[in-house]
Amino acid sequence: YAQSNKVPSYFGVHYKALFPNNFVGSKSLTLNNQEFSSTCTQKRGYSIGATVRAGITKLIAFETGINLIHRNFNLQMSVVDSNQFAERDLSFLSYDIPLNCLIYIKLNKTWYANASLGISAVYKPSTIGGVNNLEGSHSFIHTGYVDYKKKFSADFNGNVGFEFRSKNSGFFYLGGAVQIPLEPLFYLAGMYKYQGYELTDIDSVSGAFLSLDLKYFFPLTKSNGSTFKPGPIE
Repeated sequence: YAQSNKVPSYFGVHYKALFPNNFVGSKSLTLNNQEFSSTCTQKRGYSIGATVRAGITKLIAFETGINLIHRNFNLQMSVVDSNQFAERDLSFLSYDIPLNCLIYIKLNKTWYANASLGISAVYKPSTIGGVNNLEGSHSFIHTGYVDYKKKFSADFNGNVGFEFRSKNSGFFYLGGAVQIPLEPLFYLAGMYKYQGYELTDIDSVSGAFLSLDLKYFFPLTKSNGSTFKPGPIE
């Protein structure tokens, strides 16, 4: 029966639907080098994970956990004044551990509003990329790479939402959130090749997003009596 100074703590799971937009950061990046052009656009993604909410007081808590963030990107590549065009989708995975301070506002006996602010420790394990080979030896090559010194970084995050609390069924939370990387998510390098002729360009991708959050916290259960049955020798 999890308690911290008689203030309960809870364990839960969550799902986030990610909605990139230009309000929190540019969702599109265009690389241009002479006639070679590539546009990388962040699409909808998702995040899943586990959450631990540690009570500090009745109206303040510390929230952490571990999450998998799955971002999706669309790449459109072309050469000006030609019929060379290609398109492909890419996915980028990262893991984060949020460290948030959360404040409750009690609306009535079962409904609460809450808001939180904090940072997330982020791990970006790998790079992404793809090669599009077209007719006539034309090729588009793209790589989204992470500087090995910046595989660990930090994001700013904020949340606001409402939750319904049931003693027997647990907590049900619906809210919105923003997550803004403090470092580029990755660097996108694009290359066009044709019979030894090459054009390249590099720029950074932000990866910021707004999200719709769904959380469920399991109800606390209190055991009756001793956890272990007495044996023949006590």
